[in-house]
Amino acid sequence: MKKIEAIVRHHKVEEIKTALVAMGLHGMTIMEVRGFGRQKGQTETYRGVEYKVDFVPKVKVEVAVSDANAQKVIDAILTAASTGTIGDGKIFVTTLADGIRIRTRESGDVAL
Repeated sequence: MKKIEAIVRHHKVEEIKTALVAMGLHGMTIMEVRGFGRQKGQTETYRGVEYKVDFVPKVKVEVAVSDANAQKVIDAILTAASTGTIGDGKIFVTTLADGIRIRTRESGDVAL
């Protein structure tokens, strides 16, 4: 099993959700996060005064999938989240040792 974490722009979350649901994915978790990458924040103007925003607001989408579906999910997120400009985000993939559905105590791919 794999855990796929995607840090993306706020306005792309709905497109990502639609793409993943269309694939038959049954669950995901999203969180509001703030951070910076190569762009090192951004400059904003408020009432004529410029100020630097060090941490840019983003959304983190987490999905646990079987190994067989991991690349399909990654491709779907890449397609849905891309604008082609700096700040589109990142995808991180980690291996999960196990996953357990609490209600039925099923584990592994069946628990997904």
